[in-house]
Amino acid sequence: MTLLDRLRGIASHVTPASAQKDLKHKEKEKAGGEKRLPTYDELPAFRNFPGCAWEVWGKGDQLGTVNLLTDEVVKRAAHEEIRTGKAVSLNWPINFPEKPLFGRQTPHVESHWRRGDIRDDTIYINTQSGSQWDGLKHFPILEHRVTYQGIEVDKLPVGHVAFPDPQSIDPELIKLGIHNWAQHGICGRGVLLDLVRYHTKGGAVKLPYDPWSSYGVTVAELEACAREQGVTFRRGDILLLRVGFIQKYLTVDQAERDALPGKPEAYPGIVQGEDMKRFLWNNHFAAVAGDQPALECFPPAEGVPHLHQTLLGLWGMPIGEFFDIEELAKTCAETGRYTFFFSSWPLNVLGGVASPPNAAAYF
Repeated sequence: MTLLDRLRGIASHVTPASAQKDLKHKEKEKAGGEKRLPTYDELPAFRNFPGCAWEVWGKGDQLGTVNLLTDEVVKRAAHEEIRTGKAVSLNWPINFPEKPLFGRQTPHVESHWRRGDIRDDTIYINTQSGSQWDGLKHFPILEHRVTYQGIEVDKLPVGHVAFPDPQSIDPELIKLGIHNWAQHGICGRGVLLDLVRYHTKGGAVKLPYDPWSSYGVTVAELEACAREQGVTFRRGDILLLRVGFIQKYLTVDQAERDALPGKPEAYPGIVQGEDMKRFLWNNHFAAVAGDQPALECFPPAEGVPHLHQTLLGLWGMPIGEFFDIEELAKTCAETGRYTFFFSSWPLNVLGGVASPPNAAAYF
């Protein structure tokens, strides 16, 4: 018996089964089963922006960190996480918020007669007025006017683009579109960090911040919450954050809801900075989403760049906003499980900028 075999035998008696699986997975990675990814500090800079991952997936890539969701990663997540078959929707109805933020148009759903007794719906929405994935064309590196892979924003088409022939589509017209994620799927192991529950676990009735004001969630808070929940991260996880925006939206009166869009734009979210970038990249999350309007703390501090520029522009990482995590949080608390199988299939819109997530968690 080798020393490694003896150590494995000892570990089997003192290490939980889930941790043993992660240990075996790490051994496989060290043995060459997975491509080694650079750390954040090993990534090159793009001009004055550190941490550029354009070369990690190869020139011309249009998936970004969704590349982490390989067949093996998805298979493992489904095998380990789907135990009871219980499913939880993560989509806020597209009707909400009825008065969107950031000046976006109100969603309009109209039911009408088409012919005789046949009824249809017509839906007019801004794909980012409610639950959404921000796509790669949404938020460029502002001062340099380039998006993921260094594509100049002025070379991406705007306005209506018609596709009469599905067999003849100009790839330049749909470059970096949301259809890439829609056709691949954003599916794998989901991890919830329930910051609302973490901050009120001792019986506190109020959060240490207002969910409708500017507040920066730190790396230390995220890591402490993960420890409290017994969560360890692994490559390809889809990270979900419950900060409390929708919880408050559901509890205040209608006058407060209606007044929100007219107030100064200030919302809680992950704090900008190098520590947060290292946390997100070095854990190799495939995507990150939350129940907030902007994911990151808004507005950033004076002179601090928007984190969207790094996540979307330098990494190609999907940013989810306005995810309805309330029912998920209840299920996680009841089961004691904060990991699950996550499935999201955005709208298959050629060249689209963003999309409702069509997301669910499976237990």
